[in-house]
Amino acid sequence: MEIGSFLELQFSKGREYYNDSHNIARLNSGRAAIWHASRVLGCDTIWVPYYQCDTVRDFLLRHNMSVKYYHIDEKFNPLDLEPLENEAVVIVNYYGIMSNNRLLELSGHYSNVIIDNSQSFFSKPIDGCMSVYSARKFVGVSDGAYVIGEGANKYLDEYPQCYSSDTAVFLLQRIEYGCEGKTYKARMINENRIDSEDTMLMSKLTQVILDGTDYHYIIKKRRENFELAHKLFSSINRIDPTIYYDESCVPMVYPLVVEDDSLIDRLIENKHFQGHWWSYLLDEVNKEGFEYWLSRYVIPITIDQRYGYEQLRFIRDIVGYNFK
Repeated sequence: MEIGSFLELQFSKGREYYNDSHNIARLNSGRAAIWHASRVLGCDTIWVPYYQCDTVRDFLLRHNMSVKYYHIDEKFNPLDLEPLENEAVVIVNYYGIMSNNRLLELSGHYSNVIIDNSQSFFSKPIDGCMSVYSARKFVGVSDGAYVIGEGANKYLDEYPQCYSSDTAVFLLQRIEYGCEGKTYKARMINENRIDSEDTMLMSKLTQVILDGTDYHYIIKKRRENFELAHKLFSSINRIDPTIYYDESCVPMVYPLVVEDDSLIDRLIENKHFQGHWWSYLLDEVNKEGFEYWLSRYVIPITIDQRYGYEQLRFIRDIVGYNFK
């Protein structure tokens, strides 16, 4: 026990959103969480959608998993997905706009389902499935993930402890310096750390921050901003992100699809720092396919709890189209 010396950062306690110790694993990253979920399910073959971050695929391959791929259609329905009884299936909650009813419907067709809620931190775990969550897409932490489902706490004694404080300085620098320059460089050091890590237990720093976070405020602001963004952008959006949206959704971003290759550069020039997701797919999938089209044109509009009408209206002005 340490007593005295200097004061450290202090946070509220007892607010952690997921805290069922019997069916939960606290790990270091979403990609590690997906691998851990497949391990708990006892599957060494896993189906993942083409439209997903390549870090997930690469992590699974590093662990000698057999990886199979499936396509999605324009309504995010799985195509050519035919798993065998002992094969796991990853279903992605894209952008956080898939309702609990939608996930129940999709997962009901398969055994050994892993719901990838990396983009939907507040989606309710689905009974009979393994649900995976990524903390840093919704809270100011440097890493951290949850796996929730029957037996999720298996194998935890085999994983080493993660330490994140050495590369978490970018979170403090963002407050004083903004997100460019030295802060960006520090953040990339943290990204490289995560890329190099294997499966580890969630860092104590991350868990302390998560235990002191006001989640009700995050939920309220993200839903408000998503609905506001839809009012602002729906007339030009080539997809309808509300087809599965209901009160159970707390989205990560508002997915705006405009067939304008110059738009992303225009937004970045005006300091809206969001890029196309998973552009590696432009070299790997059919140019006529839905995944190629999304990878080329979707822009994830920021809707997180730091912002509101002023910022979203500013983004709309940069987009610069004639809105109805």
